[in-house]
Amino acid sequence: MDAATPAHRDRALDGLRALALLAVPTGHWLLGGFTRSPDGALHNASPLSSLGFFAPVSWVLQMLGVFFLVGGHASVLSLRRATARGASTGDWLRGRLARLGRPVLGVTAVWALLLPLLQAAGVPGATLRTAAVLVVQPLWFVGVYAGVTALTPYCVRATRRLGGWAAAPLLASVAVVDLLRYGPWSASMPSWLGLANLLPGWLFAYQLGVSWGEGRLGRRGGRLLLAGGAALFAVLLVAFHYPASMVGVPGVDRTNSHPPSLLVVALAAVQCGAAVLLRERLGRWLRRPALWAPVVLVNLSAMTIFCWHQSAMLAVAVPGAALGTVPGLTGAPDSPGWALARLCWLPLFAVALVGIGRLTRRLEAPWTGVPRAGRAVAGALAAGFAVYALAVV
Repeated sequence: MDAATPAHRDRALDGLRALALLAVPTGHWLLGGFTRSPDGALHNASPLSSLGFFAPVSWVLQMLGVFFLVGGHASVLSLRRATARGASTGDWLRGRLARLGRPVLGVTAVWALLLPLLQAAGVPGATLRTAAVLVVQPLWFVGVYAGVTALTPYCVRATRRLGGWAAAPLLASVAVVDLLRYGPWSASMPSWLGLANLLPGWLFAYQLGVSWGEGRLGRRGGRLLLAGGAALFAVLLVAFHYPASMVGVPGVDRTNSHPPSLLVVALAAVQCGAAVLLRERLGRWLRRPALWAPVVLVNLSAMTIFCWHQSAMLAVAVPGAALGTVPGLTGAPDSPGWALARLCWLPLFAVALVGIGRLTRRLEAPWTGVPRAGRAVAGALAAGFAVYALAVV
């Protein structure tokens, strides 16, 4: 792998992408749990409801800011190469969206087939509904990522006009919306107002990545992002009492992530600043073949890991429910003992994900050998599962 890597390859970007990607399954596996009802059915539960010390853990594991940063950097370079070959922006965008869509179509189509089979095998209906929620839970990100990717040409124009400050209006937009929905006049604001943060909140880090790829964001900007983001994060937590958790907590109305709040943007600024400052050092570390090989493997299976990691946890938990209440697996996540036990289950979840990935990674490649009828069937199955999952959610 090391010998096959071109000398001009920016290994630091691949390392950052792998780190952000692995944070997704680790976060979902640590911050998501189950309870088992007397009939053996599994229900979603969160340790954040009882274990407050998990909130700072979510600050580390919520690395979508880094993911969007690297995505913006990679997209601007990819678009530049495509236009140099004579491809149109539309052709480039269709290729990028196809790479995102194939694995999503695959996982939803497979689960559409699995649901009736599992029901016939005696798996409780409540467990199947829980599984549907977990499978679709991370897929919202693909839609958001596709949306910001489509805006890449406009992000490039903004960078060429405003440089590294092109992301500042996005931060200001999120701040204004948060002021309206959390200020003294919040009772008179419509409940859907927070959705106005959906695009600027996630586009912020992506725009920084585009500026980085265009050479308009350097170490000085990285230091400003790191220090300014940390100061804003602290002020929002201490003075304005934002929820500490980066993910939703059951039973709590106010959340930071759906849609993103200013606290999420502040954390993204910290992460992006640190990534810019650590780029050269990380690149030197990844010159070592033993460190570079796992980074390559993770990047080659990025969408497989993302789409199937919840299925891997279910592949362990659903059979485990037949054994009763298993600590860290099907037991209620309400004690430090559960956290220690869950850590012991993570390697088994990872093994299950590797096994599933060996079977499903081919879904990432172009479906050139699949006839049109087969693609239509896959689309119909995926649509059916989507309708079922949305009804459950």
